[in-house]
This record gives sequence, C-alpha cells and structure tokens, in this order.
Amino acid sequence: MAHSSTPSLALSDQADILARALPYIRKFHGKTLVIKYGGNAMTDPLLQAGFAQDVVLLKLVGMNPVVVHGGGPQIENALQRLGKKGEFIQGMRVTDAETMEVVEWVLAGEVQQDIVGLINQAGGKAVGLTGRDGGMIRARQLKMHDAQDPSKEYDVGQVGDIVSIDPSVVKALQDDAFIPVISPIGFGEMNESYNINADLVASKLATVLKAEKLVLLTNTEGVLDKSGKLLGDLSARQIDALFADGTLSGGMLPKISGALDAAKSGVNSVHIIDGRVPHALLLEILTDQAFGTLIRSH
Repeated sequence: MAHSSTPSLALSDQADILARALPYIRKFHGKTLVIKYGGNAMTDPLLQAGFAQDVVLLKLVGMNPVVVHGGGPQIENALQRLGKKGEFIQGMRVTDAETMEVVEWVLAGEVQQDIVGLINQAGGKAVGLTGRDGGMIRARQLKMHDAQDPSKEYDVGQVGDIVSIDPSVVKALQDDAFIPVISPIGFGEMNESYNINADLVASKLATVLKAEKLVLLTNTEGVLDKSGKLLGDLSARQIDALFADGTLSGGMLPKISGALDAAKSGVNSVHIIDGRVPHALLLEILTDQAFGTLIRSH
C-alpha cells in the first residue's frame, strides 16, 4: 500500500524492482547477515517501523538476519534522569558500577524489548538475548591506551573487551525461524557485567558466524573525508591513512576498526550505511544501489 506522500509506481516499475531483487535474494539465500542497529533509525518511529519490516522481509526470503543494537541516547537520557553525567574517552563510555546497572536495564530491558516488539509486530519472531544467554559473550575489562601516547592507560570502568563469542545460541535460534536481537553486554570470570561497544560486538559476531555481510547503520551517509565528501569504497590501507591523519575520530573509531577486523577475518562485505534513509537496509542488500561506505580487507 503506497503512502499518500510517496508517488505511486507504475505496475511495470514495481515488477521491474521485484525482478531486480531476485539475483540478490538468490545470492544471499541461507546466508547470515549481521546488522548493527543504532542512531536515528532507533529513535524515529517511521524509521523504526521500516527497519523492522526490512528485517522480517529478509528473513522471509530465506536470509538469516541477526540484529545487534546500541542505545547511547537512551542510556544518556536514563543517566540524566538520575542526575549522572555521561563521560566519554576516545569514543568509549566510562562505566562505573551504577552506570553499568543503568546500561543493563536500558539495553536489555527497554531498548531490546522495543526492537523485539517492533519485529514481532511486523510479522517476525524475534528473541532478545544478552551476552549472558547461552554463555555467548565472555569479556574482560577493556584496557584503553591513549591514541597519542600508548604508555598512558585510561580506566573506563566496566567497559568490556571481548574475550570470546560462542554463537551456538544464535545458530540454534536462526535454524528455527527466529530473529535474534542482541544487547551488547558481556560477562566476566567473576560473573560481573561489561558494557561493550555495539559496533565491536556486531563485528566480532559477524566473524564467528562467518556472516556474508556486516551492515552498520549510522547517523551519517557513511565514512566522510575531511571536506565532508562520502568515501564509497575503502581498503585497509586507506583506512590506516585516515586514522593517521585524524579524519576518523570519536564514535567512528570503534565502528571502523571493528568493520576492518571483520573484513580481514572473512566476512565477505562490510557496509556502513545511513540509517536515516527509509528502508536503507533493504536497498543495500536487495538492489545494486551502492549506499554508504563499503570496507574491503585488501
């Protein structure tokens, strides 16, 4: 059903679009797609509904989408309500014990369940997980070194570095028509909780699941150069140069380094795309429209 705000397509155009999607449906049938869901796509109701529909459609045509979500703005709002101010070092949230409690109930309670509900409403069967479920994400405290002076180390509290991921619970759900929705929370040797960057969880999960694609939804068109121009295709060597000259900083750091690791570890393609575009996910996977930034390992 076309919205009144969108021009209706001629039947021949609709048929053409469906026919063009067919090679992609065939190519990715039975393949795993890991999707990092964050940014505006998570906070705008129309984009939320579009994302849920996209994920359900990909599942229905035989692909295996796995969703890893962030929740920065939601965590920030909850901390503000408690009178706590968020602090970041090199793009990572400093997480004391009280902040960790807030992170857990916001991510695993509120945000995850909202996404599960939206996907189910769109006709899918979503299941929410954290890194504790099935012993999936083992973590330890992240040792963060200063980007300029590696001898200097920051204490970022209960921020986690991934030790290992056991994807068996995700595989079991996938094989049974479910769509896993994963909160980026890991656990340590003493059963302590760790807040892990969602981009890193998505990248590592894509690697251990041998995913066909890793798609990171973001709040920009993709990776931009210093003049704000989109870089459509990046190799490992080009990325190293962008790190070195300071083009990449802040929240893009974990996104790009995780994406590059996944590309080097056998994930066929890694895409950083604009989550502000309605149905960006479908357009990226089922059309030849090149969106955002493609990251290659070589």
